[in-house]
Amino acid sequence: MTIPDPALEHVFDVVVELGEPELHGATRAGTRRGVPILGGRISGGVDAEVLHGGADWQVIRADGALDLDARYSARTADGDLLLLRARGVRAGMEGPFHTALEVETSSPELCWLQDCVLIASAVRDTNTVRYRAFRIR
Repeated sequence: MTIPDPALEHVFDVVVELGEPELHGATRAGTRRGVPILGGRISGGVDAEVLHGGADWQVIRADGALDLDARYSARTADGDLLLLRARGVRAGMEGPFHTALEVETSSPELCWLQDCVLIASAVRDTNTVRYRAFRIR
């Protein structure tokens, strides 16, 4: 049996509004920084408001690369909640990077997202992160 090459299917777009980074200093994990998530929007296949209160818990490596672990919630117009987790690495001075995504929800209409392998292509701007999420098929 031949192993198939994966294909990507666009699922949704996200804009996350960021607060000022909070430097926690050297911890056993490395130099820890938290970046508060203030809000934002999910659109283009899933429509939801990113809620205030999440954060991107980063570890700053000795080489300057960032290990990213963002967790935040979003609410659809119907009141359904989504928990999103984005993990990845941002290296170099450029803003583009990639993450792996996980979605958790009790929404019957959106529960299919929990069974997907999702990746995202992202860009970090001054006060936002923008990304396009894709399902690997």
